Amino acid sequence: MNQLSITTTQNVNINFTAASVGDRIIGQILDMLVQLAYIISVSYLLDYTGFSDNLDFKDSWSTRAVYIMIFSPVIIYSLLQESLWEGRTIGKKIMKIKVIKIDGYQAGFGDYLIRWLFRTVDVLIGSGIIGLIFIATSKKNQRLGDIAAGTAVISLKNKININHTILQELHEDYVPIYPEVIKLSDNDMRIIKDTFETCLQSKDFVTISKMRKKIIDVTGIKYNSNTDVEFMRTVLKDYNFYTRNM
Repeated sequence: MNQLSITTTQNVNINFTAASVGDRIIGQILDMLVQLAYIISVSYLLDYTGFSDNLDFKDSWSTRAVYIMIFSPVIIYSLLQESLWEGRTIGKKIMKIKVIKIDGYQAGFGDYLIRWLFRTVDVLIGSGIIGLIFIATSKKNQRLGDIAAGTAVISLKNKININHTILQELHEDYVPIYPEVIKLSDNDMRIIKDTFETCLQSKDFVTISKMRKKIIDVTGIKYNSNTDVEFMRTVLKDYNFYTRNM
């Protein structure tokens, strides 16, 4: 598998393993099976209840519109699931791969929307040949939709849990202070931790203060620590506390 090196906006390098072509194809096949199961189930239900007989309108466009609404979960399948599951579909979840931004942060709805719109070119046209060509030839194993959205698909297999990389040890009687930290993702915490340690070594307390303000803005944490450094250490410990059993 290819290694995917990402430089964050804080100039921190993070290495991921790019999802292999095989994993992405199998994930896609699994998703297609889920979609097929939905189509078969709904079609059978419509026939069994006799509801399909009532859908034959005189206006063919009205009939098509109703069917499009009924089967819309299949049409927007990847967009809906990636948005709800932070870059994963059922197939991706089984194959332990997910979509991320190439700056290391969690992708957003706009990014998933762009990827979904480009599926027509990447996946549907030529039975996916165009997407495979782009994945095989691009440096970051990106299909056309990934390039347009600024995303990449990474492998989570043998992933080192964020708890294993946090230096602050937790005592058995540790009491967390900021439950809001669970709003942050593993990628966020990895970036925060690496940047925080770099700033401590260089005594860059200005950047640490900016990080503290950004974390508060994103999570809504009510700041009650004596110093910014103490706050950052508490955030790391609390995230470790709330996610260690997940």
